[in-house]
Amino acid sequence: MRKLVYYIATTLDGFIAGPDGADPTGPEGFWPIPEDYIRHLVTEYPETLPVQAREALSVTAQGTHFDTVLEGRRSYEIGLKAGIADAYPHLRHLVFSRTLTECPDPAVELVAGDAVERVRQLKEEDGKDIWLLGGGELAGALYGEIDQLILKTAPLTIGAGIPLFSHKAAFDPRGWELTGHTVLDSGAVVGTYARATGA
Repeated sequence: MRKLVYYIATTLDGFIAGPDGADPTGPEGFWPIPEDYIRHLVTEYPETLPVQAREALSVTAQGTHFDTVLEGRRSYEIGLKAGIADAYPHLRHLVFSRTLTECPDPAVELVAGDAVERVRQLKEEDGKDIWLLGGGELAGALYGEIDQLILKTAPLTIGAGIPLFSHKAAFDPRGWELTGHTVLDSGAVVGTYARATGA
């Protein structure tokens, strides 16, 4: 069965974006991306680079981890504001929203129904793992379905912002087992956690 993997950048204090929800690594972002971080992504997770980064870095590798990406409306709209209707044309791309009525790119699947039910269907299909891109609200809704966390932790704190999981997520403590980690010279730590047995 395919796994749902929440692969996300976070600050040390658990925020995936600032209070405005904008891309923390974008031109106006608070986390300037170091070169070793980019090299790590290109080498280990090339499929998670958006199309404009793949083109700029001449990345053509399909990657070995994911063939499907899921994101919520607010995350998707970051790309739309930049004029990109499908930032991941090399992946099957699903956007979860109850307010969007249509996607400007026909290759992007809009899901208005129950997110948990749709993810359970995806897990039963053949293929590579499923990448949960974000944001925090969708991650909160899918909290119980997440099988693996890959946290790219930046060496900074911001004090307030969009948390890893929306405050709407139910209180449900879960154990996670550290199965791998990479410490970059720039200070970022990429930690991989599998849901602990029975958690």
